[in-house]
Amino acid sequence: MKFKKHKNRFIRHSLSAPFIYSMIVPLIILDLWIEVYHRVCFAAYGISYVKRSAYIKIDRHKLEYLNFFEKINCVYCGYANGLLQYSCVIAGETEKYWCGIKHKSDGIFIEPQHHKDFIPYGDKESYLNLEK
Repeated sequence: MKFKKHKNRFIRHSLSAPFIYSMIVPLIILDLWIEVYHRVCFAAYGISYVKRSAYIKIDRHKLEYLNFFEKINCVYCGYANGLLQYSCVIAGETEKYWCGIKHKSDGIFIEPQHHKDFIPYGDKESYLNLEK
């Protein structure tokens, strides 16, 4: 909680809060859309559902030692970060279903964990053998 070390940044923190909290609108839209996609498409493809509660956890607001604003921040962060992780897992499962080919290595791209079993970029033979 680095912000506690910067009490002199109260105005800066207060001015940035509307930008942070304005993200709730696109997050809710993402949440609704990803859930509809998840339920419809995963059922159609025979992919197992991703367990939402494994990624979105909202519990830190119950800590008595946090003040009101810290509790609100904890609810927001638990939801926002959990939703984004949940969405990434859904996207990753979709990618595993539709495209199991690694990206070309460029030394910059950080390969996601779910790419570990993908076929190497440019491996035409392995790709063509998938149908066999």
